[in-house]
Amino acid sequence: MNHNYLEVLQKLSSGLCSLKGIGDFDPTASGTISIEFEEWEWEIGVGLYGLYQYANYAGHKQLISALEVWFSQQIDKGLPKAQINTTAPMITLALVAEQQNRTDWHQLIENWADYLLTSLPRVDGCGFQHVVKERLNEGQLWDDTLFMTGLFLAKAGKLLGRNDLIHEAELQFLAHAQFLADKKTGLWFHGWTAVDKHNFAGAFWARGNAWITVAIPELIQLVGDFINPAIRQHLVALLQLQINALLTLQSDNGMWHTVLDDDTSPQESSAVAGIAYGMLCACRLNLIEADKFEQVKNSALLGIKAIIERIDEHGILLEASDGTAMGHDIQYYFDIPNTPVPYGQALAMMSITEVIQGEWG
Repeated sequence: MNHNYLEVLQKLSSGLCSLKGIGDFDPTASGTISIEFEEWEWEIGVGLYGLYQYANYAGHKQLISALEVWFSQQIDKGLPKAQINTTAPMITLALVAEQQNRTDWHQLIENWADYLLTSLPRVDGCGFQHVVKERLNEGQLWDDTLFMTGLFLAKAGKLLGRNDLIHEAELQFLAHAQFLADKKTGLWFHGWTAVDKHNFAGAFWARGNAWITVAIPELIQLVGDFINPAIRQHLVALLQLQINALLTLQSDNGMWHTVLDDDTSPQESSAVAGIAYGMLCACRLNLIEADKFEQVKNSALLGIKAIIERIDEHGILLEASDGTAMGHDIQYYFDIPNTPVPYGQALAMMSITEVIQGEWG
């Protein structure tokens, strides 16, 4: 691969801004940057996380300051009620609070975390029910929850010195793995219903699996030695099983299909970006089996090559699929439309940042 990765990051960042309203964004400029996102939801939450990772790695103080200003404005305006999807921006808020020494945000972070612990419905007493603004999703566990909510609790616990929040994050990973990780393949089902006792369509949805490939290394990065060693070992074993399965399902062009084990389903770039990021991050953290290391690294780099080939002249990642509810049949996943999405931009930014950080390119 022979790319100027910083230029690719700049294009993706500008593409994200054009989607969701950041004025005149130029990562190389020295002037003030204005972030003008209107929503506080999961799509923006993932986008913010991608922007933060890029800004943090590049030492982009103007962008960090813009994120700080945006969070301050949102807090002053009033945040929505806590649920799974509205928690997604909170992980970046906690990271910015730590970096910018915003101790005045600590009480908000603590109150939000405590609400999740005490007020979110739980499935069979453990995993968070995937409550969103549109519906309660009674008795349902979804892959997405671990990225949207589990990572925030882990970061909040470390920031606030509260081991109970880290333990809760660990519990969420274990509870979701119990019902979503497939013992035969190593892949993860999209969801589980405790009401009807099944995994809905039984789909190995690509972006759902990508949330897992991202979330397990990310949890380990965020809390370091604060994670229980036995839980760490268990999660790493699950990650290795999943990645080993993903290696066998990658297309020759570097992409993965929306339904991972059905090569007649559409290929989907946001999942590819997330999977590639998680693979490379796992390589950097030495979470990959030694005899699979080169294969995993090369698979991830092939995926990133495919991602770069799908960034248009406006910095938009093409072939990313729209936000996805729970599918009750496999055809549902075939029919998800492609559209420019902030989480696709963010996951691509994270994967490119990881290439630079790990010096993999």
